[in-house]
Amino acid sequence: MSTLYVVATPIGNGADISARALDVLRKVSMVACEDTRTARVLLAILGVPAPQLISLFEHNEEARVAQVVAALEDGRDVALISEAGTPTISDPGYRLVNRCIERGIRVSPIPGPCAAIAALCASGLPTDRFLFLGFAPKKGGKLAEFVAEAVAPARTSIMYVPARKAPDLVSAIAAAAPQARVVVARELTKTFEEFLRGKPAEVLALLTAEKLRGEVIVLCYVE
Repeated sequence: MSTLYVVATPIGNGADISARALDVLRKVSMVACEDTRTARVLLAILGVPAPQLISLFEHNEEARVAQVVAALEDGRDVALISEAGTPTISDPGYRLVNRCIERGIRVSPIPGPCAAIAALCASGLPTDRFLFLGFAPKKGGKLAEFVAEAVAPARTSIMYVPARKAPDLVSAIAAAAPQARVVVARELTKTFEEFLRGKPAEVLALLTAEKLRGEVIVLCYVE
C-alpha cells in the first residue's frame, strides 16, 4: 500500500532532522512542498538526492491534491513537507491529508520539529493546558477577538506573528490583560535564539528596542 508521509523538517538547525525522516525522504518518489526551490536546497543540505518535487501551497493546494493523490493511487509513496517544521500546522497540507483519508490512502506522521511546541517547552509558562491559535490577524476587530481568546485564564496561548507585527500583538495583549505573563521566542534552534519574557509592557519595551525579522512565536498566560 502506498503511503503519504507527513514529514517534519528542521525549523533552523539542520541537525534536528530525524534519522527516520531522512530514511523516508530518501525512499519516496515524490515530495510535495511549499516551494520546490527551497525544498531542493534543504534536500541538498541533508544529503538527500532530490526526487520529483511538486509545489503545494495555500493558493494551489486544491488543484495539486488531485495530482498527488493520483501518484499515491498509482502505488508511489509521497512525502509532504513544509518550508520548516511540521506540515499542516499553520501550513498547507490539510486538504491533501483529508483527501487521502477519504480515498483510503494510508497517512503516516514522521514527527519532529514544531516551532509552537519548541517555544512552549522552553518558555517557562505552564504546559499542562495550552491552546495553539496560529497566525494572529492584522489590526482591527479581528485582532481584538483573537486577543480576547488568547488571554482566557488558566491556559497558555501560542501564536505566530510576523516579527514586524509582534509589537502590535503584544500591545493588544497589554491592553486586554496587563498582568499576563508573555514570552516572545525568535530564531529558535539558530545561533541567535532568544526568549523575551515579562509582563506585556516589559516585553513591548524590549521589542521596540530590537529590529526583529522573519516570524516569531508569542505566548501568554493569565492566572
